[in-house]
Amino acid sequence: MQESTSLLDEAALEALRGRKNLLAFSAGVDSSALFFLLLDAGIEFDIAIVNYNTRVFSNEEALYAKELAQKYGKECFVKSVRLDSSNFEAEARGVRYAFFEEIIGFGNYENLITAHQLNDRLEWFFMRLSKGAGIRELIGGKTVEKRGVYTLVKPLLNISKKNIYEYLQRNKIKYYEDESNIDAKYERNFFRSEFASAFMERFEDGVRRSFEILSSEAALFEVPFLQKNELIIFKRVSGLIDESNISLALKKIGYLASANQRKEIKNKDFDAVVGGRFCVCKSERLIFVAPHIRAVMPKEFKEKCRIAGIPPKIRGYLFAKEIDVNMLEKELATFSAL
Repeated sequence: MQESTSLLDEAALEALRGRKNLLAFSAGVDSSALFFLLLDAGIEFDIAIVNYNTRVFSNEEALYAKELAQKYGKECFVKSVRLDSSNFEAEARGVRYAFFEEIIGFGNYENLITAHQLNDRLEWFFMRLSKGAGIRELIGGKTVEKRGVYTLVKPLLNISKKNIYEYLQRNKIKYYEDESNIDAKYERNFFRSEFASAFMERFEDGVRRSFEILSSEAALFEVPFLQKNELIIFKRVSGLIDESNISLALKKIGYLASANQRKEIKNKDFDAVVGGRFCVCKSERLIFVAPHIRAVMPKEFKEKCRIAGIPPKIRGYLFAKEIDVNMLEKELATFSAL
């Protein structure tokens, strides 16, 4: 095929070469193309697929994943679930990433590869634009992005759906169309059909170039993160940059704050619980973001946290996850000195 060098991002390929990689597979257009592009590029990887049992071809797609894995010497992980939720998209995403991260943990994978592409990026842009969002939320992440113990890699992020379809057709590659992609009850499908598809059809080159520029400009907001599992700590800079970094930190641990929540966090200089599940705590120089866990803690542990400068709402997470406070205090001292 020899098309991987033109369709796959070089920075993504560099992050994948010689590493242990897991491909998030669905048997759909994007992941089927990515499977063969990675093969063509000589990238080693295994695959994982979630069968939600929602469509006629769900079982057939899982079987296709197993067949590809067997044919090309890959390990294939399959999870079968049935979800009954008013917010299927969010729950399915949560189940999917929990499954991938479980595999990453026991399999010691270094990278998770996803098949997000340029159309996905534009759809996300419109979705976040409609709710009120900052530049880093609007652009929807990077091609290579560190996520705790693994790195998220998106080799197709700057390639359009049209280019992917053309690649599949040229090389006669089998794939499945997800009929739920046209169901407007799902938010992404609404934005795809009403705005993104027609816009991309007319302005693909401009969209690609704009995302390149926005990504470069977003880098100006970047500050170092100190991350311990789902605890993220970073330095305070200014209102706008702090707000952007709080949103990014929450996203990294699985939560998208609403415009009203971001406004509340920005305007109040105290510990806040967001969505009932995550806490954002501000000290004089640092901001702490972590899942909010209530726990009965020994006085000795709480005193250690106080001395280390750990805000009260963060302490339950440290206690539940058995994070060494003395070690964290040393890391914070080094981090603060940077």
